[in-house]
Amino acid sequence: MLEIKMSLQIADTVKFGVQGMCLPRDPAQTNWEPDLRNCSELLTILENYGFDSFWSGDHIAFVSPIVDPLTLIAWASAKAPSLEFGTAIYLLPLRHPVPVAKQIACLDQICEGKFTFGVGVGGEYEKEFEACGVNVSDRGARLTDSLHVIKKLWSGEKVSHSGISANFTDLKLEPTPYKLKQPPIWAGGRSKAALKRAAKLCDGYISYVVTPEMFAKSIKMIEEFYLEENSEERSFDTAHHIFVRLDNEYEKSFDLASEQLSQRYGMDFSGPTKKYVALGPKENVTSFFSDFIDSGVRNFVIDFAGPENQRNEQAEIFGSEVLPLLREINV
Repeated sequence: MLEIKMSLQIADTVKFGVQGMCLPRDPAQTNWEPDLRNCSELLTILENYGFDSFWSGDHIAFVSPIVDPLTLIAWASAKAPSLEFGTAIYLLPLRHPVPVAKQIACLDQICEGKFTFGVGVGGEYEKEFEACGVNVSDRGARLTDSLHVIKKLWSGEKVSHSGISANFTDLKLEPTPYKLKQPPIWAGGRSKAALKRAAKLCDGYISYVVTPEMFAKSIKMIEEFYLEENSEERSFDTAHHIFVRLDNEYEKSFDLASEQLSQRYGMDFSGPTKKYVALGPKENVTSFFSDFIDSGVRNFVIDFAGPENQRNEQAEIFGSEVLPLLREINV
């Protein structure tokens, strides 16, 4: 494990959230419609077992249907007000940042300040960039510029901006985020540009399909980018989007996770499943999480792999058998 320098202060507690995904209401129907009753059951499970948060991913169009994350989170926050909420992650380059700033400010009001804005560049599905009129090669520059726009507008003051994502003068956004406190922004990505963006513009970093060693190296690089222009200490959130499949038999958990993830991403996911997914009995899964905690992760977004109609069952098993063990880990 790589040592994390003290200029970036990470939390001394660990939080556990779950990525929500809607099942089809009727699999036999040609037109896909979300089963919100099933999603509501998941929210109840999360509250009953003491999970900390509910998350939603994002695509405009993808190989499989996905509900708009901001809409889903607004609905979920009314169903489970004790939870925190966040996007993991939101493809900001696909949108104009001014209406997004308004949407997130309003969503943060609805969540009463318990919202985290996880953002990233995307790019693995180029058709959605084409459909939105965005050059996929501009996605990094658009994300960086959009973050500047959004942070300006959240200030509550009249602001102006000229850049690749937006141009305006003397604009004041209302309402602002909850109690004029800007929601934390977490950046995703593995490239140097993404890590520099996290260091210089964001409040945290969220990783995806990495090992604990890769995560620790990313945090070290973020630290170095931060120290290029700053010397004072600051708090910094660290997070990891982690796939999980619990089963008494490791091989069975691998087969179920690999099959579902390969279908979900439209590619052979067997190799990444072995490398990046927490598999098998509770002891294996707990150890897998522990390694990430040792590497500096303090927030987990848990994505249950395997048959989608078993996700809620997996959440219950995790909540009853694994979560108590993870709560005992000292950081």
